[in-house]
Amino acid sequence: MKIEILGTGCAKCIALQKIVEEAVSKVGGFHQVVKVDDIMEIMKYNVISTPGLVIDGEVKSTGKALSLGEVTALLEEAMQK
Repeated sequence: MKIEILGTGCAKCIALQKIVEEAVSKVGGFHQVVKVDDIMEIMKYNVISTPGLVIDGEVKSTGKALSLGEVTALLEEAMQK
């Protein structure tokens, strides 16, 4: 699974990255976590407000740092597909 964190380095973006890394270790398995900070790449997802969370090419959240439980649930849902 490819997980992308969209953001230019704001506090929410950094917080989301840490939460995603913690959730990945919690759910187990092999997952690629990528930080995308290039504005042009972020715009390709039509994300206006960061941070954004993209799982396997699908935007799951924008504009807020999700909780550990929310990210874990999104990852588990994606793993079942």
